[in-house]
Amino acid sequence: MKALEYGVDTLELDVVISRDNQIVISHEPWFSHVISLDKNGSPIPEEKEKEYNIYRMDYAEIKLYDVGSLGNKGFPEQQKMKVYKPLLRDVFSEVQKYIRKNKLKQVRYNIKIKSTPAGDGVFHPAASVFARMIYDEVLANKMQKNVIIQSFDVRPLQELRKLTVKLPLALLVMNKEGIEKNLEKLGFQPDAYSPHFSLVDEATVAYCRERNMKIVPWTVNEIADLKRMKTFDLDGIITDYPDRAVKVFRKQKK
Repeated sequence: MKALEYGVDTLELDVVISRDNQIVISHEPWFSHVISLDKNGSPIPEEKEKEYNIYRMDYAEIKLYDVGSLGNKGFPEQQKMKVYKPLLRDVFSEVQKYIRKNKLKQVRYNIKIKSTPAGDGVFHPAASVFARMIYDEVLANKMQKNVIIQSFDVRPLQELRKLTVKLPLALLVMNKEGIEKNLEKLGFQPDAYSPHFSLVDEATVAYCRERNMKIVPWTVNEIADLKRMKTFDLDGIITDYPDRAVKVFRKQKK
């Protein structure tokens, strides 16, 4: 809940699927050797981490893996603690409880579908199935007004656009092909365009403004980069350091 204490208005949640069709919060569809201890408390070898495939495990087994005690060398300020990967619905439930208890403003949930064509049937279900599972979970938890669904993979976004309830969609981009070509691949105008922050320029921002499309770059962590992003007319930024972003983007109360 630390991010909420910093005053963020959106929580980004990467999601993958377990063997028993549970929606799990995880950056990769396997247990990363960087942060994970296996169910016996042993380190995971880097060369074998993809063998610890979440899509081949039931959630009861997934809960036995510790993904917090090691910490993360890339984020030395992160507090170490014994934790397991939570379910999306449990995150919804716990965050909403925290918001009500502390009388905070409603946050949004930026749900990232982690899929690739090569991963179909290996690390996750087919894009149409994956998209439908997320859609059903959002509606079951009555979160349709509080979410945006994003992906680098255009396929789940295309599938979600076909469904009855129109959830806000964002296209993530890391290539240098340009906004027009990327939107052409998607086949429609999403609610938001999310390029890597290094790809943001005045022309891209202007393109989004002319079409009433939000622009939310990722992942902006360094103070210098945050300050550069502040010079553009953006709708938000994605960062691993919400405390830094708050300091740069929000006026401090006197």
